[in-house]
Amino acid sequence: AMWACDDRQTFESVKQWVYRVLRRGIMMGQFEPGDPVTINGLADALGVSAMPVREALHRLVADGALELLDNRRVRVPDLDPQGFEEVLEARVALEPHAAGGPTPFNAELRLPRLKAFDQQADQALAIGNFGRLVEANFDFHRCLYEARPGTVMLPLIESLWLRLGPFMRRAGETLSQTYQVDRHAEALAAIVNRDAEALKAAIAADIRDGTGYLGRGHFERIAALGRTG
Repeated sequence: AMWACDDRQTFESVKQWVYRVLRRGIMMGQFEPGDPVTINGLADALGVSAMPVREALHRLVADGALELLDNRRVRVPDLDPQGFEEVLEARVALEPHAAGGPTPFNAELRLPRLKAFDQQADQALAIGNFGRLVEANFDFHRCLYEARPGTVMLPLIESLWLRLGPFMRRAGETLSQTYQVDRHAEALAAIVNRDAEALKAAIAADIRDGTGYLGRGHFERIAALGRTG
């Protein structure tokens, strides 16, 4: 199921395709934190030889999306509370600027797509499909930031999402699905109103109230289990 919606493009080399598919899979929480990642297992799943998988894993280790252990095994890194807060604050530093920079209203042309991603997120939340919720949320943010042509921000932001994706999916699945402040609606309204400052504020609040709430709740729950276990 992981690869079903990702058709291989004829203009991409196999190694580029493997890297792109694995990178998106990590970002979207399709790997669990702490999971070992094996070259042969991924090669079988993707229907390719070991060589492009090995190259992709080296690139993903360099990206910080995977970690190399002493015995040459590779695994999905986990986040501790300090690491989580660092990633969260880095997102808050970068993403409002990417959303509401000097020309934010190219985003008006993207309103139908932004609304569609927001609806997908709402539907995923309603049925408790947290993996799909993570994916729709990142797609909403990417669509918004890509409205600025030639932005250097997006690769930096995606490097943070790579570190966050596996953790966010697990954090969400351990919490009640009842809490959500719809900051996306505030962001959409800011675009319609051409209010760059309101757009920046909505994105910062979305990261703190959504991602921040889920992550801190996860750590609190783990600490409570440790006390009672």
